[in-house]
Amino acid sequence: MTDLQTPRDVPRDYREPSAWAVGWTVFAAVMMVMIGVFHAIAGLVSLFDDDFFTQVREYVFDFDATTWGWIHLVLGIVLVIAGAALFTGSVAARFVGVVLAALSMLAAFAWLPYYPVWSIVIIAVAVSVVWALTIHGRDITAGS
Repeated sequence: MTDLQTPRDVPRDYREPSAWAVGWTVFAAVMMVMIGVFHAIAGLVSLFDDDFFTQVREYVFDFDATTWGWIHLVLGIVLVIAGAALFTGSVAARFVGVVLAALSMLAAFAWLPYYPVWSIVIIAVAVSVVWALTIHGRDITAGS
């Protein structure tokens, strides 16, 4: 008996990509763009007003405000570009998104004494991005 529902050129283990997987990837893309904007705002504030953030003494990552400003501004721009690339659905963009979200978490953690609430918000959103990009990995790759 022949199977009328499955074409012959489709592998047996083929699955349609989950709508949830696509939705979570879009969520991650939007959140990555937001994280990038958060970093960019923090960087611009730090570049325009050196005295806005708390002065920390004897901290391992004791950079001046201008250095932190450039770190956040560059990281923010890269995150916005990577977040926009996630809209393509590319597996490579998802990998880069996970790596950059992890880098964002590390930068926000190192910046924690300077502006704690903003750092915690960035870390929490970055964790949600990593989760959203890794939860449905097989569904995305199965469709390609």
